Amino acid sequence: MRKTLIQAAKVIAFLAAGILLLWIAFRTVDFGSLRDSLTGANYMWLVLSVFFGIIAYLSRTRRWILLINPLGHNPGFRNTFHSMMSGYLANLALPRIGEITRCMALGKKENIPVDQLIGTVVLERTIDLLSMLVIMVGVFFTSGRKIKDYLNEAIIDPFREKVLNSFGSAWILWALIIGLSALSLFLLIRYKKKLRTIRFFSKMFDIAGGVVNGFRTILKLRRGWEFILHTILIWFSYAMMTWVVVFCLESTSHLSFGDSLFILVIGSLAMSAPVQGGIGAFHYFVSRGIAFVEGVSIEDASAYAILTHESQLLLVLVLGGVAFWMLSRNNRKVKNNG
Repeated sequence: MRKTLIQAAKVIAFLAAGILLLWIAFRTVDFGSLRDSLTGANYMWLVLSVFFGIIAYLSRTRRWILLINPLGHNPGFRNTFHSMMSGYLANLALPRIGEITRCMALGKKENIPVDQLIGTVVLERTIDLLSMLVIMVGVFFTSGRKIKDYLNEAIIDPFREKVLNSFGSAWILWALIIGLSALSLFLLIRYKKKLRTIRFFSKMFDIAGGVVNGFRTILKLRRGWEFILHTILIWFSYAMMTWVVVFCLESTSHLSFGDSLFILVIGSLAMSAPVQGGIGAFHYFVSRGIAFVEGVSIEDASAYAILTHESQLLLVLVLGGVAFWMLSRNNRKVKNNG
């Protein structure tokens, strides 16, 4: 009962944060102009965006299988896809719970130890982070000045102002961060064995071990070339998924594929925010990014953010819902046959 209440409290807290971010994102928007932008949009381009989203999910499924193979298991594509999509669906309820959900689902279907699967997922996220960093470097080379101005305007300056108001000087904050980090590292090393007796820290150590084993897994990949190709295909699909939506609106149709990479970067960073499905965070950062960097009106930039986010959200709801139903249906069949 207590665990259920804690989970419910987490869901409500994250949802409240998302609603707050939505309010911040749209508080200066003229809703009449926003409505006109949405009603005048060419929604056929969203079909193409959703198509690239599906390609990315299918490619992710195959890439996950490639990471699992060196562990001595060869899960079926259908079970892997359904488990992965059910995880994405779970993330809409509670951020990051989907990573555990998909591992538990696939582990149950294919009789694979869940801790091993968690290691592959952590590795997968690490590779995605490295891929994002590569794209960010490329974007900085092509649009570095624009991005620097945007980050200063949207993030750095407001943060610096709040820090100065709270601490009086930025160096005090940095001193606290460095001091706490050093203390945490010392305690972690000094009391590692005792910390392992605590469930939370034990899980953290296991995850860290999973990352190390995961990197070893990459070195053992027999089809490393296929893994690299799928990684490229995933991020190319994300870029295309982001780009084609600009043609929905006349005011954003001039944006190039290179411009979409900038949108992809800030959108991906926003989706990592601890709120369900990046709600609010995505709308704020993407709309402000397009409006500030590309000179598009905040109403049209907000319309683009809505079209992009909600079309992919609907895709996850449909594919995730079907996947969850298929897994539940198959589990019932197994129980009935047993």
